[in-house]
Parts: sequence; C-alpha cells; structure tokens
Amino acid sequence: MKKITIIGIVLLSLGIISCKENATSKVKSSNLENAKERDEKINLGSAVIEFDKTEFNFGTINEGEIIDGIFKITNAGKVDLIITNAKASCGCTVPSWPKNPIKPGESAELKFSFNSRGKPGKNNKSITLQTNTENVVETLRIKGTVIPKDKSKNQI
Repeated sequence: MKKITIIGIVLLSLGIISCKENATSKVKSSNLENAKERDEKINLGSAVIEFDKTEFNFGTINEGEIIDGIFKITNAGKVDLIITNAKASCGCTVPSWPKNPIKPGESAELKFSFNSRGKPGKNNKSITLQTNTENVVETLRIKGTVIPKDKSKNQI
C-alpha cells in the first residue's frame, strides 16, 4: 500500500512538472512595455503645486462692491498638474480655474470674483482645489472687511 501511495505521489508530481510551461513566454512584450511606462510615471511622483500667494486680502471695501482677484499657480513637479475642481466656501465667491493640464514648469491663473452684497463685516472665504498633488486638496483664502451700506469708512 505504501508503494502505491509513493508511486502515485511521484506520478502526480511528474505530471504537474511536465505540464508546466515557461511562464515568461506567455507574457506579451506590449504588456511589458506598458508596465515599464506605468512604473516610470509612478517614479516621477505626483504633481507639485506652488502659488504666488495662498491668501488674498482685499482690504476694506463698501458693501455691494465686487472684487476680482487672481492666484498664480505653477507646476513645480515632473508630471502634468490637473485641477479637477475648484469650490468656493459660499455662493458669494466664484472661482474660474484652468481646465487643461498645466505642464511641468508652466504657470496658469486661478481667477475669482467676490460679491460683497449682503456680506458686511469681516469676511474669510476659501476656495478648495481638488488636484493630482500629493495632498489632493489645496486651499486658498480670501479675506477682508466689508463696510455696510448704511455706514461710512469713518465709522469703522
């Protein structure tokens, strides 16, 4: 009985070994090239975003004024910088961001408009960017003071 078991194991092992083909011969060269390109992109890392400033202070304005501003964005990374969305903290601020990829070393502008109507007092607004940077989310700030319509600058 032991001999039959041993012979069975040997035959089974030989069957498995003899059916085994060279696994590397099954890999397509195009798949190897695609994997190599992917690995090279991964090794480059994520995009790196730099701003000329992260805070825009519009100072003191009268209620009802509309302030337009710009944040300069530079791609300091080695891969294209992509901003997928820009969302303001409230409806009084409207951002306009570059929809096309920003190439490494290139710059673009994120423009915004702040409507002070109905926003008297100190204002701190934010614009949140969704990007392909390591942090994924980047935040810019807009601040200043809005004088109510019924008051003058002298009373503040």
